Amino acid sequence: MSIRRILFLGHRWLGIALCLFMALWFVSGIVMLYVGYPKLSSSERLHSLPALAGDSCCRSPAEAQSALPKDFGLRSLRLTSIAGKPFYIAGAGKQRFAAVDAEDGRLVSAVDEPMALAAARAFAPAATVVGSERLDEDAWTHSRAMDGHRPLFRVEMVGDGLKYLYVSGTTGEVARDVSLTESRWNWLGAWLHWLYPLRGGVLDRWWTEIVIYTSFAATVLTLSGMLIGLLRWRKTPYRHGSRSPYRNKLMRWHHWLGLGFGLLALTWIASGLFSMNPWKIFTSGAVRPVEQQWSAGLSMPESAVGDLLACFRRAGFEPAEIEWWLFGKELLIQARTADGSRLARSDGECRPFATLSVDELERQGAAALPTAQLIETRVQREYDWHYYGRAPHTMGGHMDKPLPVVVLRFDDPHGTWLYLDPASGRTVLRLDSHLRAKRWLFALFHSWDWLPLLDRRPLWDSVLIITSLGGLAISLSGAVLGWRRLRRG
Repeated sequence: MSIRRILFLGHRWLGIALCLFMALWFVSGIVMLYVGYPKLSSSERLHSLPALAGDSCCRSPAEAQSALPKDFGLRSLRLTSIAGKPFYIAGAGKQRFAAVDAEDGRLVSAVDEPMALAAARAFAPAATVVGSERLDEDAWTHSRAMDGHRPLFRVEMVGDGLKYLYVSGTTGEVARDVSLTESRWNWLGAWLHWLYPLRGGVLDRWWTEIVIYTSFAATVLTLSGMLIGLLRWRKTPYRHGSRSPYRNKLMRWHHWLGLGFGLLALTWIASGLFSMNPWKIFTSGAVRPVEQQWSAGLSMPESAVGDLLACFRRAGFEPAEIEWWLFGKELLIQARTADGSRLARSDGECRPFATLSVDELERQGAAALPTAQLIETRVQREYDWHYYGRAPHTMGGHMDKPLPVVVLRFDDPHGTWLYLDPASGRTVLRLDSHLRAKRWLFALFHSWDWLPLLDRRPLWDSVLIITSLGGLAISLSGAVLGWRRLRRG
């Protein structure tokens, strides 16, 4: 059998198997332009919180630390509100969390249904609770970001545009909200796009491989179709007057659509494959920044929280949340609201300030990569090719991309860049040579993350919708031709 014959037969049977999948990908992709997979952003969470209460509301951070298990591995401690009451949320590595009642200093051993319902009512006071159930995972909680909170309480809501709230079974906080719009459109959007019907059942353990190899096969299908389309096109017309050899109208349209939109379809399918990091091609092996090691002798402050709150209030800031974490060799304190934050040092003298200095961030970044040499430091005040924000509903759109940001470049073999937020001291983005390649192969070709388009909506919407409809037309015409071929056989 000739290579040409193999190409034609391979395209035919791959199309019969995959064209319907590809049609669903294009339809769901259009939906995802406007309705993304549910997530709870930091801004949404902070908007739901009241200002932290008066002077005598809370035990000290040191008392909260002493209530944690000995092997907890504390990395940060956050004072927040759950169901209108103050709680400390302790964070450790590998998505490990714990909650401590800030009023009596007791560790929350288990979150029960009354606590979950109270948290949901406080989060959305304008909505009504109509039911709840305890579960490990469902259609809206497949993401790994939820792993540290399982099992979850799913609380069904009516009003305020909500459908479900998911309460952490570990801390009692609301960990995810699902709007009525998201619950309706996502069945046609992200749930189909990411083949989530295969999650949670007998195929769950193979879901990643199924997505990778289905996308790979679809890439081969699209590439072979483009090659066939070029081979079958003539500069001079065939006898029936067309440059396409097909007399059947649907076959001819499939040919023309493939020539017109095939390259775009190829970039979308291939970039969708790259989003899964197949065969670890974007895993560079670059040295990751060293995590701050919490020494055994380092304890949380014993000072009263009321004094700290009073200090921030004198500076004109009313915190909804306070967090302590290690920055270099000192503890930093960040007070937050939905509208901004202030920093303070835990040195006994409360002097709130807005941002850390570039020198401090530079030292912090250099300590995080001790085996590499820092070769450039710059302050970035505008979004660029690698560092930019997206709409909150999009994939990764819930991740804060503050400006200005301090960018540190290192001379390690993989060319690591660290982006540090002066308002918190945290690393908000890490890039190396492989991840910068992924920026091209996934983000650009899959969602057209290109600032001249992103900044000129609805031009971006028009381009993506029109080209997606072209890919859909190719897929649907291929599915119909495949069905006819099977019936004829």
